[in-house]
Amino acid sequence: MKEGKLITAMSSNREVRIYIAETTELVESARETHDLSPMSTAALGRTLTAAAIMGMMSKMDEERITLQIKGSGEIKLMIAIADTHGHVKAYSSNPLAPTLTRPDGKLAVGEAVGAQGGSVIVIRDYGMGTPFIGQSELVSGEIAEDIAHYFAKSEQQPTAVALGVLVTKEKPVAAAGGFIVQVLPDASDETIDQLEINLNGLKSVTELFSEGLTIHDIGRRVLGDLGMDELEQYPLSYQCDCSQEKMESALISLGKESIREIIDEDGEAEMSCHFCNQTYHFDREALERFYNRAV
Repeated sequence: MKEGKLITAMSSNREVRIYIAETTELVESARETHDLSPMSTAALGRTLTAAAIMGMMSKMDEERITLQIKGSGEIKLMIAIADTHGHVKAYSSNPLAPTLTRPDGKLAVGEAVGAQGGSVIVIRDYGMGTPFIGQSELVSGEIAEDIAHYFAKSEQQPTAVALGVLVTKEKPVAAAGGFIVQVLPDASDETIDQLEINLNGLKSVTELFSEGLTIHDIGRRVLGDLGMDELEQYPLSYQCDCSQEKMESALISLGKESIREIIDEDGEAEMSCHFCNQTYHFDREALERFYNRAV
């Protein structure tokens, strides 16, 4: 299994926390699974990196986070689902989005996603009934700025986000990763000012990875003179949790009438998982069992 890694850390004065992830192999897994174009690789790679980090920010063991990016461009929908154990899976409505570039030659993710009328939706499922749903508008479509805006508007948490996927001709995913850094409620003005200085002078995530920096090095660059005390390190993996049983439940949930129509018209059913492309086949006998269990 291809894995990435994430570290958590705090400034030495305990006024800033940071989560930093290296997700090159996770993004490569997504690219292979969905046969993504370079444009879709960059966009979905940023989205799944953000979801993976946000999933590991939770304090509740069974929480699952669903991050949806809804745009108006070539890529109208991206979904990434992550849990508190470092597992993440992702899907793009347009795996073959055409290449769009900015004047500096970099991939124009914001244009491909399309911020006009778009939204960020975050669903936090705590496994205890009604999930929390937060939402904010897209501000650029570049994903990082949109996630930072979501935290500020929907969760009232000052947050800086950096995400990057380096796509080259030699290697479809040369580097990928990012960080989310948050100022804690009692942080001093001096700490906030210093953090802003550090961030303003920081190169892009992909540039830092290209220079050979590790996620530990990047964390120290972000926090600078504030100091960095590493807390924990976790593995990350691109992993789908679909199963035969879950697909059966989905079919049963359609109800007797719909299942009877499938039996009479087709005599069988085939369902595919959007996140891993695994296909599940159900014959007439199985469908008859589901019909008897449905309401």
